[in-house]
Amino acid sequence: MRIALGIEYDGSAFKGWQLQRHELQTVQGAVESALARVAAHPVRVVCAGRTDTGVHALGQVVHFDSEARRAPRNWILGANVNLPPTVAVSWAKIVDEQFHARFSAESRSYRYLILNRPTRSSLLARRATWEHRPLDAEVMHLAGQALIGTHDFSSYRAMGCQAKSPVRTLHRLSVARHGELIELRVHANAFLHHMIRNIAGVLMAIGRHERPPEWASQVLAQRDRRLGGVTAPPDGLYFERVWYPARFAIPPPPAVPVVPAGE
Repeated sequence: MRIALGIEYDGSAFKGWQLQRHELQTVQGAVESALARVAAHPVRVVCAGRTDTGVHALGQVVHFDSEARRAPRNWILGANVNLPPTVAVSWAKIVDEQFHARFSAESRSYRYLILNRPTRSSLLARRATWEHRPLDAEVMHLAGQALIGTHDFSSYRAMGCQAKSPVRTLHRLSVARHGELIELRVHANAFLHHMIRNIAGVLMAIGRHERPPEWASQVLAQRDRRLGGVTAPPDGLYFERVWYPARFAIPPPPAVPVVPAGE
């Protein structure tokens, strides 16, 4: 049978999602090791979107095939017992064999959190990107609206990005301040390597008034990563949610208060 799982994780201690030949400390490695104990056979999972070193997830989705007959609750409990505290399975569901965590996805969303205050935080270390210089969240939001729509995002992807096409469709982009935290949220059909961190880098330069608001659209039009902004750190990046066709009935991720209540 094919099983789909929802997974959340703190990526601080991991070398990214993807299993690597000489690196055991990956999220995929931890998940597959835990599931293998429950299934009593080796398990290989396929994820909706690979995340880099230090990047977190609220609603990662994976699927795997297994001959083991387990109830969804047993997959959840068994996996979580064998996972480190920084990784947790939030739901499990038996799905149609046509479901594919990556290729069935219609769209994805990310959050990027910025702690904007003069001093760093011990509690938010590696959970939010610290920027001690004042940021203008309103002008960041205004500048980001130029990126909505279908565009060639060559200027906003990593130099080594292996995607066949740089064209992506951004459905929504918003920047809002919550006290000392600034939250960037982006929803698109798919993302390129380092795309969100490069967008964040451009918008933060604009928020510091080092660049005018129209710089975001100028960078986009240049279609040249060498002319873009600085890649923002991974600390504040969260893979938030994946959307699938309704027929698969994939549940949304649980509500996790990344922005502290009361802000």
